[in-house]
Amino acid sequence: MLDIRRIRNNPEEVEKLLKKRNPELSLNKILELDRLRREKLVESETMKAEQKMVSKQVPHLKKEGKNVTEILCKMKDLADKIKILDLSIKEIDIKIEEELLSIPNTPNADIIVGTSDLDNMEVRKWGEPRKFEFEVKAHWDLGVDLGILDFERATKITGTRFAMFKGMGARLERAITAYMLDKHTIDHGFTEIAPPYMVNRESMIGTGQLPKFEEDMFKLNKKDYYLIPTAEVPVTNIYRNEVLEEVQLPIYMTAYTPCFRAEVGSAGRDTRGLIRNHQFDKVEMVMYSTPEESYNQLEILTGFAEEILKGLGLPYRVVELCTGDIGFSSAKTYDLEVWMPSYNRYVEISSCSNFEDFQARRANIKYRPMNKGKLEFIHTLNGSGLAVGRTFAAVLENYQNEDGTITIPEALRPYMRGMEKITLQLLTK
Repeated sequence: MLDIRRIRNNPEEVEKLLKKRNPELSLNKILELDRLRREKLVESETMKAEQKMVSKQVPHLKKEGKNVTEILCKMKDLADKIKILDLSIKEIDIKIEEELLSIPNTPNADIIVGTSDLDNMEVRKWGEPRKFEFEVKAHWDLGVDLGILDFERATKITGTRFAMFKGMGARLERAITAYMLDKHTIDHGFTEIAPPYMVNRESMIGTGQLPKFEEDMFKLNKKDYYLIPTAEVPVTNIYRNEVLEEVQLPIYMTAYTPCFRAEVGSAGRDTRGLIRNHQFDKVEMVMYSTPEESYNQLEILTGFAEEILKGLGLPYRVVELCTGDIGFSSAKTYDLEVWMPSYNRYVEISSCSNFEDFQARRANIKYRPMNKGKLEFIHTLNGSGLAVGRTFAAVLENYQNEDGTITIPEALRPYMRGMEKITLQLLTK
């Protein structure tokens, strides 16, 4: 969340940045609540000072034999007023908290101003899309024809927007996951985390999913727990309400998890295949950084995600998101988009974001500078490294052969027991 002191001291600057996201955003409500709170607080503190002063006088007046009945009655009335005022301040505090939780992060001052993904800017490309000498198939057709994907039975088991991997499909998915985790832990220096797949409300608030996006989450009926929409939630919250030492930073953590999203706002979008399902697998990267280093770390994080795509030989591009397309908690985001032949376009496969101190304030994660000065909030970053299902789809489409088989990228062959090609899975058809 944003710092209320920053809003109070620089309302024009903060509102100007927020309006780059959405011209309709306004700080009027929270500024009025803050003004009212401070006004009532001054009134309460004035009354408490009077109460304290008179309380010291009463014993002396009694000692002098004076009647203090009227004074005590006035003090009782004053105490009642103080109680009502303090209760009112607590109610305003709750409203301020609710309002702060609903305000998005301010975008970095240097990112592109725009209203939608049409205003995003391509930063760079890698690789050339393959030129096929035959009619390409979509991954959902390739997978079903080979007997390694089954959407029909997944729908029977659960419902629409679910997929089932079979035989060499299940092995390929596992190989992709293992390859990503090994790259991040062995080559990139991340600590692997195996977190819970359910989190409490405080964790969801900490990373910004709640309260704004509650309808997109799967909640358990008997507990105030949520199925995670991404490993970002449990991993970022590992150090919630804790203080780190500057010498510990930066901290790199990675995790493989299934992810669960209701996708309420995506009706009619990418309804076929593996691109937008209610359950999907992802390898996530999370970084903690000092404020001074966080934008350098964002470039490093994005580079790590790119290395996965380069290693798999998948053409991609990096896009900087404009102010109207970045996520609620983000200050700056790069999207990585992989080339999908059946779509004849690039499709998002990773988002790498710097949240600055927005999540850290919500989750109360601080660090102690080496000069032993005042505690500061860390900066948090995260990025997909990568979405496993989308990578699976990209491998199928980019490595398909005219006879319907799939050539396995060389980087994945050690994880596939040396297998070079996926052919028809007769036993699992």
